[in-house]
Amino acid sequence: MQESPGFEELKQARATDHAPLRRTLRTQRPALYRTFTISALGSITYYVGITYVPTYLTAVGGFAESDALWLATIASAAVIVVTPFAGMMADRVGRRPALVLFAALSLVLPVSMFAFMSRGHGLLALTGAVVLALVAGGVSAVGASSAPEQFPVDGRLSGLAVATVATTIFGGLTPYAAQALIDGTGWRLVPGIMVAAVALLSLPILWRLPETAPGRSALSKEPPADRGGLEGPPTSTASS
Repeated sequence: MQESPGFEELKQARATDHAPLRRTLRTQRPALYRTFTISALGSITYYVGITYVPTYLTAVGGFAESDALWLATIASAAVIVVTPFAGMMADRVGRRPALVLFAALSLVLPVSMFAFMSRGHGLLALTGAVVLALVAGGVSAVGASSAPEQFPVDGRLSGLAVATVATTIFGGLTPYAAQALIDGTGWRLVPGIMVAAVALLSLPILWRLPETAPGRSALSKEPPADRGGLEGPPTSTASS
């Protein structure tokens, strides 16, 4: 796999940083916060809205395991469908509007979709699973380009490595937390509340997100000299 053009320019200019992690932690804290937010929203919508769904359908909705897996498989196919369209929308209207839209959907839809899936009705469960998958796929598609674009090229990989620790917190742990809370409280809508809560906290940060889409980013319109020769054009390739 080839390096991104921006990183190749840095190498040719001998402007690569020998301590990118230290420099990123010192100078890129706002970008770290923004990327943490993007990662948190993408992780909880995906891990709770997709990965956890088969367990929810069997444990709460009363579906047989085979039926739950079929429903989840159909929902996963929806992710494949929505991903290129979400990416094209983010290129056309900008990263920030796209992320704000999907965050708003993550706020208003999950509770009702988990309510659908809890009723044990096949069509309602399929609707809930597919809608959650579409939202999660949209967040992931836009977040995949938006997150690395928050950093200059010379510290991009270091910034992502630090900020995406949110995936451990809001991804790997949340399905277990959701099931434990359901078992402990008996409240079937806990997973939807969890997703909505993270979306609510994410929205103010995403609303102020600097636009980084190619042709729309203020950075992409500046000559390299104005950026100290360390930032290339925004690109979704996380090279450093």
